Amino acid sequence: MKTENDILFLDFETYFDTHYSLKKLTTAEYVNHKLFKVWGLGARFLNENETTWLSHDEVKDYLLDITWEETSVVCHNALFDGYILTQHYNVHPSYYYDTAAMARGYDPMQSASLAEVCKRLWPDNIEMRKGDELISAKGIIDLPPDIEEQIAGYCKQDVDLTFCIWEELKLKLPKTELDIIDLTTKMFVEPKLILDRERLTNYREQLIKESETKIQACGIDKKVLSSNQQFTAHLESIGINPPMKTSPTTGNRIPALGKNDAGYKQMIRKYPEHKNIWEARTAVKSRIEETRAQRFLNVVNKDGTISVPLRYYAAHTGRFGGTDKLNMQNMPRGSELRKALQAAPGNYVYVADLSNIEARVLAWIANQTDLLQEFSQGQDIYSNFASKIYKKPINKVDNPVERFVGKTAILGLGYGMGYKKFAFTLRNGLAGPEVDVSDEEALDIVRTYRNNYSKIPSFWNTCEYLINCTLQPSAYNVTYGPLGVARHALRLPNHMYLKYPGLIKRGSSTNTEYLYFNNKQQVNLYGGKIAENVIQALSRIIITDAIHKVNNYLQETNGGSVVLTVHDEIIAVAPAHDSCKIMEDIIFIMTQPPEWCKELPLSAEGGYDKAYTK
Repeated sequence: MKTENDILFLDFETYFDTHYSLKKLTTAEYVNHKLFKVWGLGARFLNENETTWLSHDEVKDYLLDITWEETSVVCHNALFDGYILTQHYNVHPSYYYDTAAMARGYDPMQSASLAEVCKRLWPDNIEMRKGDELISAKGIIDLPPDIEEQIAGYCKQDVDLTFCIWEELKLKLPKTELDIIDLTTKMFVEPKLILDRERLTNYREQLIKESETKIQACGIDKKVLSSNQQFTAHLESIGINPPMKTSPTTGNRIPALGKNDAGYKQMIRKYPEHKNIWEARTAVKSRIEETRAQRFLNVVNKDGTISVPLRYYAAHTGRFGGTDKLNMQNMPRGSELRKALQAAPGNYVYVADLSNIEARVLAWIANQTDLLQEFSQGQDIYSNFASKIYKKPINKVDNPVERFVGKTAILGLGYGMGYKKFAFTLRNGLAGPEVDVSDEEALDIVRTYRNNYSKIPSFWNTCEYLINCTLQPSAYNVTYGPLGVARHALRLPNHMYLKYPGLIKRGSSTNTEYLYFNNKQQVNLYGGKIAENVIQALSRIIITDAIHKVNNYLQETNGGSVVLTVHDEIIAVAPAHDSCKIMEDIIFIMTQPPEWCKELPLSAEGGYDKAYTK
């Protein structure tokens, strides 16, 4: 923790209008826009008794008078305020505390808005409430004195509330988690990845050209292809009855025309002679790659870098998510989007991936020793299980489809998936290529999995037992491996919590169910689902532990840093010299398990290039 004299709490107030706001633009688009203007700044140091308002003309001099290499910044949504500091004023604090991120870590399934956080932390203290802005300054470039005075009042109150939230939460999150918040903030406000704009522009233009070619070849008007109603009518006119499904919102029967709808996929397979129609429909409806390429181009910074927006604790298991209208968590492997992310000259992009992390953690915590041994010996567990399914030797080269079925089973059946969902997943290509399996075959595979790895279904029962303990204060001393019990929560080995707010138990001794609230929506909870939450939470701890250690290693040895994480990947930028050793060191660090699971066999692989090519 920093000393009292070097922690600064701040909040920027900036110009906006009907068409120019953060609701419509990304942070980069907003701050780098010609209309951007700082109206003022609310600021106070930790050792100061009150917050100061600095008007537009005072902000720059105030900021330039601070020794930033010795100063930490606290703000509610550090991506925004930190981006203004670095990209607009060119000042670089030593450390960032983001109270919105801290609030998400403490209450993952609740709103992290300043107003809602204050209501939860101080439910009975009406003085700890964010004030309602009684006046709108929308569209006013230069604030008149009376409006500025009111804006200043709101801003100073926000800073004071941010101060109180930080005071309340700073010791409730482990230091490592605070470091991760700082790191993810710096991924955005001090980006290290360079965007290859020419490559991405050419790629986007190619996508547009290919789409237009497919549409023209079809000979059907774009409006017909894009409208479900008109497209249905056209299909009927050529003798094709479109598949139907039940609308999840209205309950009515509607055409199943989504590209991932099982019926739509079956229709495509049934009428291969209309391939040009299916391709044209996709070209009109699925423009995500084109859209995302343009979004990347829109958010590039003035120096050619691209800020990485990661949402800390996007899920209650702690997993990261995308934010700021740009999700870098779902860039396909080997895509042009990845390849357009490059290191600055003299550096490489280093990428390392933890292999089978969830399956390994599940085998470890369930004490499925035979599966764990296969992992520790470096065996191909997907082929091994496929061999059990098909009762013959299976390998990756000669039996890719059978091995894929084994892989899908290992990755999918560990959380209680039933045979019908498993069959549906395979038949409709939800996990990869489409595989034609009957319900009977799927049932046999599920039985084979549960019989061969019987300790995993037993772990599901253990999970239900632990959840039941969270409802009984007398059972709060119960532990299982690295897990502990608290009220409506499981205590994790990093002293964070897997929370189930509003948890209730209902039913009989023979038919019990658990329910909890996820952001006001009641969710059913069962053994397999609890196990999934636990494994994802533990895997996330292992990954963030590795991120933290790899980043410290790079900063201490060569000035590099972790610049992005995607699922189980760690992406770093570091000098190109001595690249083999750097890569080896990163992999070594990633394969050292934390103390609480030191028997867990970890494996990682990686490589380096001028760009994020993996």
